[in-house]
Amino acid sequence: MKRRNAASALCVSLAILVGGCSSEPAVFSGSEGNARVRFVVPSDAGGGYDLTARNLTQTLATDDTDYDVVVLPGSGGVVGLGRLALEVGNPDLAMVMGLGLIGALETTISDRSIADVAPIAKLLEEPEVVLVPASSPLQTMSDLVSAWRADPAGLKFAGGSAEGGPDGLFRVLLARAIGVDAEASYYRQFEGGGQLLPALLTGDIDVATTGVSEYLDQITAGTVRALAISTAERVEVIDAPTAREAGVDVVFANWRGLLAPPGLTDEQLDVWTDRIRDLDDSAAWQDVLTRNGWRSSILTGDDFAEFISEQAAFVHETLPVSSHS
Repeated sequence: MKRRNAASALCVSLAILVGGCSSEPAVFSGSEGNARVRFVVPSDAGGGYDLTARNLTQTLATDDTDYDVVVLPGSGGVVGLGRLALEVGNPDLAMVMGLGLIGALETTISDRSIADVAPIAKLLEEPEVVLVPASSPLQTMSDLVSAWRADPAGLKFAGGSAEGGPDGLFRVLLARAIGVDAEASYYRQFEGGGQLLPALLTGDIDVATTGVSEYLDQITAGTVRALAISTAERVEVIDAPTAREAGVDVVFANWRGLLAPPGLTDEQLDVWTDRIRDLDDSAAWQDVLTRNGWRSSILTGDDFAEFISEQAAFVHETLPVSSHS
C-alpha cells in the first residue's frame, strides 16, 4: 500500500508539473539564451528544504544563470527523489534533501533509493529545537521531562519529518535519554514546518521537535517558547538552553545537502562541486548561515556519499523496530 500511494502521488505531481505521467521523463527546460538551474523542494513550502532552496537561489544568482524553485512534496521527500531519478543527464536540476529523506526511505516502502541519483554536496547543519505554544503550562525542559515521565502517552509530539527524519529522531533520542519509551508516546508527521506551526499554535499538538530556522520569527514574537536546542553549545539566534544544560544528555544536528539526477558526466558534476564551494566561500552565504542558525558543513562527491551511508545506518539503528518499513 505504501508503494502504491507513493507512486500515485508521484504520478499526480508529474501531471501537474509536466502535463502527464508517461514512462518517458519530461525534462525541466531552461530558458532560451539564459541558463536556468532549478532546485526541487521535496516538501511543502515553508519548511526547511524550501527555506534552504530559496536562500540558494538568491545567493547563487548571477547575470548569466537563473535559479528558481519547484515544490514537489510527498512521502517525506520520496516523491521528489522519484522525480529526480527520471531526469537522467539533466545538469541543471538538483534536489534539496537531508536527514529527513534518509529517514523517509527507512520508514516508507519505495522503489527508489539514493543509489538511483548522484550525491552533490552536504551544505549545512542545523540545530533542532523543542517548542511549545506560548500558552503551554510547560515553561522549561524540566517541566517537559517531568510530564513525559509521569505519562509517556499524555503528550502529543509532532515534527516536520517522518519519524526517521531529524524531528522524529530528536524526539526518540530525548525519550531514551530520560528513560521514556519512545514508542509509548504519540508522534505526528507533517510535511514541513508550514503545516506544523498551525497545529502547534491551535493546540492540536503539545510539543514540536523541529529545525530552528523555520521558527525564528515565532520565537522572537513570543507565540512559541523554545525549551531547549540540540547543539553542544548555545547558538546566537535563539535564547534557549542546550538539552544538556537542561539535564538531558542529547547532542544532535539535522543537515541538508543536494542530489543531482543520474547520468551526469564528471565535468557536469564538477560544475556543481565548484558552484557549491564558491557559494560557501561567499560572504553572502555566510550571512545566510548566521541569520538562520545554520553551520557550514561542506562534503562533496565520494565523501558525501559515504556520509549518507553512515546516516542511513544511524537512522536504522536509532529507530524503534516497529518504525522500519
